[in-house]
Amino acid sequence: MRDLDLLTLRLFAAVCEQRSIARVAEQESIVGSAISKRLAQLEHAVGTPLLVRRRRGVAPTPAGETLLEHARTMLASVGQIERDMAAYATGIRGHVRMLVTASVMAESLADDVAAFLQIPAHRDIQVSMEERVSPDVVQGIREGSASIGICWDAADLTGLETCAYRSDHLAIVAHAAHPVARLASVRFADVLGHEFVSMPALSAVQVLLARAAAVEGKTLAHRVLVSNFDAALRVVGANLAISVVPREVAEPFARTAPVRIIPLSDSWAQRRFAVCYRSSQALPACARLLVEHLARVGLPAAA
Repeated sequence: MRDLDLLTLRLFAAVCEQRSIARVAEQESIVGSAISKRLAQLEHAVGTPLLVRRRRGVAPTPAGETLLEHARTMLASVGQIERDMAAYATGIRGHVRMLVTASVMAESLADDVAAFLQIPAHRDIQVSMEERVSPDVVQGIREGSASIGICWDAADLTGLETCAYRSDHLAIVAHAAHPVARLASVRFADVLGHEFVSMPALSAVQVLLARAAAVEGKTLAHRVLVSNFDAALRVVGANLAISVVPREVAEPFARTAPVRIIPLSDSWAQRRFAVCYRSSQALPACARLLVEHLARVGLPAAA
């Protein structure tokens, strides 16, 4: 078995698919007797017949069908190796599609991707980012609609490979004139009597807050519903309600707006994000490089 070579496996797979040694010989510009000799040597190596010779061609035996499946996998892996090596030799090219949550999009991901693309060797790589809620990020990666996903690591990531990315800290954001703005820090349970600016029900932050309120036997009082953090901060700036927003998102806004950031003392207020993908081996070279970059820049922050 150690003497199996890729050319023989490729010819074997072609014969199985074409059901004809003569046809494969013509396509590959190899005499039929040479292919027959290689196939006979292959059968000898595995110790069992792989092909049934018929009047009008050949057909794989059950053992041949099994070997054919393995051969296709091996040949596909070789093809991936060739593509990856060619990418390194000529400069990495490709398009990486990412699914990310609103929190990740609103924080440092854009800067991290920009730093990756500014590396001269990556000048021919394109990256697209689509915003989704955490469950949809995970589902999209499982279904293969994108190469890489980034979401809260509390999501169900079963069956996916992951690496740590960054973290953030949820905080209350309130207008400077709001009573909550006078506090140095606060437990989420202590502000449940106030009206909130809320995000869509399936967003990671909103799911987390709904669960935390339920533990206290209460529900959130929604005054305004918005679709993103920027809108939530503008509503807070108008003193219509308070909101729970990642501190990292709120800080730039608070520098120029009459709002205050009050840290949440709850243990769940610090969240960690994960980069997820189906398999590192299945990632295209350009996507693998991006994953490595995000893990590298995100690890100190995640720690």
